[in-house]
Amino acid sequence: MQARTAIRLLSSAILSLLLLGCASTEEIMRTNADPLEPYNRVMFQVNDGIDRAVLTPLARGYMFIAPQPVRTGVGNFFGNLEDVVTVANDLLQLKFHQALEDTTRVVYNTSFGLVGLFDVATPMGLPKNNEDFAQTLGYWGVGEGYFLVLPLLGPSTTRDVWGIYPDRFLDPLQLDAVGLADSARFSLAALELVDTRASILEAQDRLGEPLDPYAFQRDAYLQLRRNLVFDGNPPQPSFDLDDLEEEMDPPAAD
Repeated sequence: MQARTAIRLLSSAILSLLLLGCASTEEIMRTNADPLEPYNRVMFQVNDGIDRAVLTPLARGYMFIAPQPVRTGVGNFFGNLEDVVTVANDLLQLKFHQALEDTTRVVYNTSFGLVGLFDVATPMGLPKNNEDFAQTLGYWGVGEGYFLVLPLLGPSTTRDVWGIYPDRFLDPLQLDAVGLADSARFSLAALELVDTRASILEAQDRLGEPLDPYAFQRDAYLQLRRNLVFDGNPPQPSFDLDDLEEEMDPPAAD
């Protein structure tokens, strides 16, 4: 589930940067060090090579053979499963009203939406939320730590790593009670991975190749995660005016 979630988050991050522009990214860069950058850049290149060689061709082939209504239904189905994880983290964050809304989303989309193939909840005024265990840790004050590129899984932080297993444990497809064979679980996970990758191809094609793809991915990911943890209201970076004046005023000549 973490690989699918990472690509979905990166998709949202790319779209948010396209909409918000570069100002917020510059703020992120002024307030963040990247001490793991040498390792991160190497792993980014490895992941990017795998993506270009495997995932992107699969995603383009999927878009060619699957019409948009089919892809929408597939995305809705897996989005409904993600809502189950969201409900659990709503409760862990004491967001009881949101938990009730998200539970209602799952019930409506599972029943009236034919196991989630159709999103009937959003038009009814129940918007989709995004909560995971890493956000829960952030909600309770755990710092994000350092930016970290994981093998195959992509962008993360040292805090977000701790959310991998709890979210996987809450994934309905991983529950033994569901009765899915391992081959079926693998096939469904592969389908969502390809479907999610396909969902950002159009945005990527429109954006083009950034001057520094690694920095772009890092900034996009960190911006999105902060917005999610703080429910769209991340703390603004603070600047020391004395330090700023020292930078602007050249040292006096001897």
